Amino acid sequence: MIAANETEFLLPKQVAVMLHVSPKTVARWASQQKLPYVKTLGGHRRFPAAAIEDLVRRLEEQGASLEETLGEMFGS
Repeated sequence: MIAANETEFLLPKQVAVMLHVSPKTVARWASQQKLPYVKTLGGHRRFPAAAIEDLVRRLEEQGASLEETLGEMFGS
């Protein structure tokens, strides 16, 4: 997980749309520590917008697979 002092967060549904996967896949990747997130007091995951936008940008620039890029960026 990451520090909660990030300024902007995304919902799992928003991350799923950006990555062209289902929200369940986003939740699974978060559980596997493949995506950075924070948990709200209610136990819901929120994803830092800057990190997810950087992931999307790197995917578009490199043309690499999602799994390769996740491993490079977040050490999975």
